[in-house]
Amino acid sequence: MPTVSDTYIENRERVQPDDANNYGSAHGGNVVKWMDEVGAMSAMRLAGTTCVTARIDSLSFERPIPQGDTCIVEAYAYATGETSVRVRLRAFREAPRTGEREQTTDSYFVFVAVGDDMKPTTVPELTVEGERCRELRDAALAGERDEE
Repeated sequence: MPTVSDTYIENRERVQPDDANNYGSAHGGNVVKWMDEVGAMSAMRLAGTTCVTARIDSLSFERPIPQGDTCIVEAYAYATGETSVRVRLRAFREAPRTGEREQTTDSYFVFVAVGDDMKPTTVPELTVEGERCRELRDAALAGERDEE
């Protein structure tokens, strides 16, 4: 059975002029797209099959990501249902020259596993092994409750 740590993915996108809005920072739609793509990859690592976005439970933009900075998207699965995978997603801005990083966006997505026929299919249980798995899962559950 997959663990929380097995589903952890971190990806980077450099914010280019085509990614920016007229205020010189990453367009929110691009950030959500990057988060959705990385979140789906995380869900697929758990499910072992294609996963599609079913719901975005919350999405909080806390600060911009300036053009020229790097957008880092962090994703991991923290809970499952019969056919669904709940994924915690956070985005950070990182200065490419210094590595200075700060969180910009926080979100919780729900993905549904589908088979070749595009119908929902069951997912394995998520295992929580070791301190890192517990810390990640507990942080996601605490943040999820804060959003309610």
